[in-house]
Amino acid sequence: MTTKAKTTNTYLETLYPTWGQQFVMSEVLFEVDTGHQHLIIFKNDQWGTVMALDGVIQTTEKDEFIYHEMMTHVPMFAHGNAKKVLIIGGGDGGILREVLKHPTVDTVTQVEIDQQVIDMCKQYLPKHSAGAFEHSKANVVIADGVDFVTDCTEKFDVIISDSTDPIGPGEVLFTSRFYQGIQSCLNDGGLFVAQNGVSFMQADEVTTTFKRLSPLFNESSFYSAAVPTYVGGIMTFAWATNDLSLKQQSVDVIRSRYDAAAIETRFYTPELHIGAFALPKYLQQAIQA
Repeated sequence: MTTKAKTTNTYLETLYPTWGQQFVMSEVLFEVDTGHQHLIIFKNDQWGTVMALDGVIQTTEKDEFIYHEMMTHVPMFAHGNAKKVLIIGGGDGGILREVLKHPTVDTVTQVEIDQQVIDMCKQYLPKHSAGAFEHSKANVVIADGVDFVTDCTEKFDVIISDSTDPIGPGEVLFTSRFYQGIQSCLNDGGLFVAQNGVSFMQADEVTTTFKRLSPLFNESSFYSAAVPTYVGGIMTFAWATNDLSLKQQSVDVIRSRYDAAAIETRFYTPELHIGAFALPKYLQQAIQA
């Protein structure tokens, strides 16, 4: 007696040309070419609902909290009194959700190029935004992020760029023109952070970002976190500000702000906040070179 081998529908991430990771798709929930990018949302038994854009995993239900908490709470607690926040990208709503937890915030503007990404994430990844898009403090703008910061006359205390990798529509969010726009949009003492790839695999992204930010800000640096589905090592986050004191906060100061905000986190702690700025030697050498 012979049996047929079970065929499995799989998704192969294509971020790197010679190496990647594969997901078993138990169900494809949605797939479309939005006109800006190829979007797919599928179920996986290990990671829950998974979203990918243009062959690159963007977020999963299971580990999204690590990325979103570190992208948000590190700059927000470092600043300590951010009232106006700007998010570039972040169509899944996770950053918006976390920013709105901070009691100091008066308004959050989110600029996303693709309305369909927001719509699909609200439908298939509702826990990411958890109603944040409908919050009275949220102002969602469908526009190109570079054009927005270039033309914007508003000033913000914290700006978070939650972009895809520098391929396709996300590429412009790693350019000098974008960073110049960011500089013009920041209040005195303001702070900019951005997703900057997995540094061991994408060292050129770190060095390029450092070269482009350094002429514009008194301090250009990075912090890191390990996010399981962004494979290949630690993920780095760009950090740029004219206020050198923001990275020098003591753990006691960060702890007092964290306790006062009464925010429940699953990954972020004040101790992790401080430790995230301790970079491995290979990354220090790449930046110095």
